[in-house]
Amino acid sequence: MLLFLNVIYVLIAIAMVALILMQRGAGAQAGSGFGGGASATVFGARGSSNFLSKATKWLAIAFFAISLFMAWQASRTSAVQTGKPDLGLLGGATTQQPAQPAAPAATTP
Repeated sequence: MLLFLNVIYVLIAIAMVALILMQRGAGAQAGSGFGGGASATVFGARGSSNFLSKATKWLAIAFFAISLFMAWQASRTSAVQTGKPDLGLLGGATTQQPAQPAAPAATTP
């Protein structure tokens, strides 16, 4: 199931990037590069802004929901497998005392 969620997660991320890039900027008219006025006929009289913003909103909700679920699943399975909480990369590191410097060698004149 986790592999399936990873595939869906990546597809949602790619779709979000595409939808965000297709939206019109605040005065820059960035959406005109993808067909200009022709997009108004595809998405109705109100244009593509309403459809693109709603689709982006729902994709973002799905993206964050899957993120939270996968994080919860990963923390739950790691704690169950080891029997102790995950302390991260440096959790098992022990501190060592610095080595004493060697005494200088005696020089003979």
